[in-house]
Amino acid sequence: MTQPNGITFSMVQLSKKRDRMTTPNTLDNRNKAVVAFLDGRRLKGYIYNFSAQKERFRFFFEQDTAQREGTDVQMKDLKAIFFARDFVGNSKYTESQTLSSQNKGRKAEITFPDGEKMVGTTHAYNPQKVGFFLVPADPRSNNLRVFVITNNATQIRWI
Repeated sequence: MTQPNGITFSMVQLSKKRDRMTTPNTLDNRNKAVVAFLDGRRLKGYIYNFSAQKERFRFFFEQDTAQREGTDVQMKDLKAIFFARDFVGNSKYTESQTLSSQNKGRKAEITFPDGEKMVGTTHAYNPQKVGFFLVPADPRSNNLRVFVITNNATQIRWI
């Protein structure tokens, strides 16, 4: 492949160059996330360029402020990804599980293997896909949206 400046790169060279890049230079496209594993672990950090179509994603730990390295996380190992406003939250706040007419989309209650339940709305549920986004019922929730791993939910009930 010849560049406008006359330099030629092979596809192998371009692939190796892409593999060396670990994270974007800008913080514009990062999402604060809490990754909830099926085994109970929860990790706080950042996800860049998340795709609901892929079986894995790159996760950068909260304490890695330089964002130099990330780790691959497999969707099959998770119950959900909580895209958060902040990492602190308010442990004394109890989220409302009541949906109102302001909640747009298909209304659902999700039950996870650990007994946790969430109520919210979705616009893109497809049982054949890896997962779907759920917007929490409570607009004051610290979670902006939650990516639910379809196969790892104990129950998805339409309400």
